[in-house]
Amino acid sequence: MFDEQMLPEKPPALARSLGVAGVLFLTLSATTPASSVFVIIPGMLQAAGTGAIWAMILASLICVATAFIYAELSSAWPVAGGEYVAVAQTLGPMAGFVMLGVNVFNNVLFPPVAALGIASVMARVVPGLPAVPVAVAVMIGSTLVAILNIRVNAVITGLFLLVELLAVVVVMALGFADHARPALDFLIHPVVLVGAGAGEGFAPAGAASIGVATTIAIFALNGYGMAVYFGEEMHEAPRRIARTILASLGLALLFEGVPLLALLLAKIDLATLLTADDPFGLLVRQRGGAALSALVSAGIVLAIINAIIACVLACARFFYSTGRDRAWIPRIDDWLVAIHPRFDSPWIGTIIVGGLGTLACFLPMRLLLVLNGTGLVAIYGGIALAAVAGRRGGASAHAPYKMPLYPIAPIVTLLALGYVSWTSWLDVEEGRPGLIATAAQIAGSILWYKLVLCRRGQWKVQT
Repeated sequence: MFDEQMLPEKPPALARSLGVAGVLFLTLSATTPASSVFVIIPGMLQAAGTGAIWAMILASLICVATAFIYAELSSAWPVAGGEYVAVAQTLGPMAGFVMLGVNVFNNVLFPPVAALGIASVMARVVPGLPAVPVAVAVMIGSTLVAILNIRVNAVITGLFLLVELLAVVVVMALGFADHARPALDFLIHPVVLVGAGAGEGFAPAGAASIGVATTIAIFALNGYGMAVYFGEEMHEAPRRIARTILASLGLALLFEGVPLLALLLAKIDLATLLTADDPFGLLVRQRGGAALSALVSAGIVLAIINAIIACVLACARFFYSTGRDRAWIPRIDDWLVAIHPRFDSPWIGTIIVGGLGTLACFLPMRLLLVLNGTGLVAIYGGIALAAVAGRRGGASAHAPYKMPLYPIAPIVTLLALGYVSWTSWLDVEEGRPGLIATAAQIAGSILWYKLVLCRRGQWKVQT
């Protein structure tokens, strides 16, 4: 009874105003294919050489399996809380709150990490820009935009997304226009550069190097599951959200996998491509000239800003759900569920999310990466187990969408996560500290659940 008295009589609801296209624009903006191509995929090339093609194929299979899981669970519970709601409904409230706690870090820390990376991209056009002031300005601007009505944001992100995808299309066209190598060689004889400096030669790409690159590729493709955060603002969400998630992943695969192939086919020295910090920028500069390179760099900056806006929007909805579920203290919960009378947005929650992201810009990048940890492993693992529990216990029986060939998708996902965890533990520089940080987040979530939420009574999530 005491727990029920703490709940507001009727938390204000988000307005349903989005169709499939609007949610798709927002989700694909969060996935941000262009910044993945220019910022993340080069790490795959340095790790696995031309074996990056195999890494992208393996990552695609894993992400397809995970997308099927997201699609089924999201159609059962198209709620702004996303993963933690599905886990709570299938594995119990404590497991759900653990997902909530890990997702707090996963959602809040991505925007400042992306914002801090903008200065390095803009340095190609305007050298010497200070990273922190630029990141702070981007975070503040993105937060102000995110307060606006969700339909306005869908239009803004859609326009930015068009510019972003045009930049990727330029890479495809330049790579395919004058290719020098047969594509089958990358599959039959994947190679990695060995030796110091420019390299002494090539050696076959091993399973370990392709495995590391696969981990990077999974991160590059991630974001399709964010569609669920907009589920409460989508018309007929239970019926339509699954196709939105799958379409988002399909487009991400197209606009990240094809540019990688185009780059490796291009008539540029392969050793140079595999060692360059900015191989896609190198392709544009060599084949398209300085003016086109400057335009593409501007497109990449817009892509990163677009991703930050979309992530702030999604994170604000996530926190709105946590406030409605009374996950924090009463005053903060009330702030998080406050809806703007004109924009129909969780405006105070958006300001809180943006404020936390802005403050995080003053932290060292390495610390942010460690704090972000390997949260994606815990989240993917949680929803895979939730999908199995939902099927076995019948909790997800009402889902309009059912994943094909069950239980292949959750099994593939769990096996892949086991491998990722093992390779991360072997990486003492970043992977192992990330795993430890994620374990600390899980432990902290359990303590908050036991010491705070359980004392109020049984914690329940709203669907």
